[in-house]
Amino acid sequence: MSTVLVEDRGAIRIITLNRPERLNAITPEMVEDLASAMRAANGAPQVRAIVLIGAGRAFCAGDDLHEFDAQTRDEATLTAYVEGLQQVTREMMFGRVPIVGAVHGWAVGGGFEWVFNCDLVVVSESARGFFPEMGLGLFVTGGITTLLPRTVGPGRARRLLLMGERVDSSMMLEWGIAQWRVSDEALLAKALEVAEHLTTLSERSVADLRAVMARVSLPELDAAIAAETKATIGSFADPDTARRVADAAP
Repeated sequence: MSTVLVEDRGAIRIITLNRPERLNAITPEMVEDLASAMRAANGAPQVRAIVLIGAGRAFCAGDDLHEFDAQTRDEATLTAYVEGLQQVTREMMFGRVPIVGAVHGWAVGGGFEWVFNCDLVVVSESARGFFPEMGLGLFVTGGITTLLPRTVGPGRARRLLLMGERVDSSMMLEWGIAQWRVSDEALLAKALEVAEHLTTLSERSVADLRAVMARVSLPELDAAIAAETKATIGSFADPDTARRVADAAP
């Protein structure tokens, strides 16, 4: 079964994280599949907007802690996994096609980072998000060291990262993480409505706006991603992290 599903509805491409039995927790296979899906969408002239959503009861529960030993079995495997995570962010933020995040249930760790990589976000009432990395001895990726304080402010960013504070859908809306909040039943319809509007805009103008906002308005994003990669590889390799992950894995 593919970890990522792709469906076209006119000029909108729906990309679905598809490990519902694990709340769409992230594995190396999912990372590779999602990067490929984003790359393919950016390269498809007929695709004018993307909706990113999770199958089942959640958007994405973050790294699958059951995969930790496999992800860290040697330096090459670990480096490839972390680089792959960052490549997903590059495909999402530096590509041609705008992305609407449709978030329900849990968005945790790397999954919450992907929310910040979207252009616009619709959350359902059940949406909840947090960053558990500091407590696990890990580090954030996805350019979040730049994107999070820019979105919620430095103080709130420290609360979310250092305290692991959980935010619900109302807080996501209030703090500017999301732009719309709807019922769970209305989530996909609202995300498609937003995406449909994006398809009516000038393709060139939208692509230029995304490029300027990612490369010029956030000139430190590339450097942040590189620094996060180094810190994350180091954190995965720390024996203390292995102990913390083992204690936390259900």
